[in-house]
Amino acid sequence: MAVAFVFYFLDPADYLFFPKCPFLMTTGLECPGCGSQRAIHDLLHFRIGDAFNQNAIVPIAIPYIFLGIYLDLFGGKEKYSRLERFFFGKWAGFIVIFVIIGYWVLRNIF
Repeated sequence: MAVAFVFYFLDPADYLFFPKCPFLMTTGLECPGCGSQRAIHDLLHFRIGDAFNQNAIVPIAIPYIFLGIYLDLFGGKEKYSRLERFFFGKWAGFIVIFVIIGYWVLRNIF
C-alpha cells in the first residue's frame, strides 16, 4: 500500500529520486521495463491509454499478477486447478518469456 501511495501522489516523470533504467542510459534502447513506473502512476489515476503508451506490458501484467496472487494465497489453486495450470504451467512460462523478449525487440524497432 505504501508503494501505491507513493506512485499515486508522485509522478516518476517529475521526481529525480525514482530510479532510472541503466540499460536505457547505457545503450539508448528501452528495456521491457522502461516506462513501467510512469505506467503504474497512470493506472492508479485510471489513465489506461497513457499507461499503454508508457509500457504496454504493465496494464496486461497487473491482472495476471493479481490472478497469480489469488491462486497462490487465497486457495484458488484448489478451486481452479485447470486455470492455474493454463496460466502458470511450464508452457505459460515460455510464452511469458517469449512475449517479453518480443516486446523488448519490437518497442525498439517501432
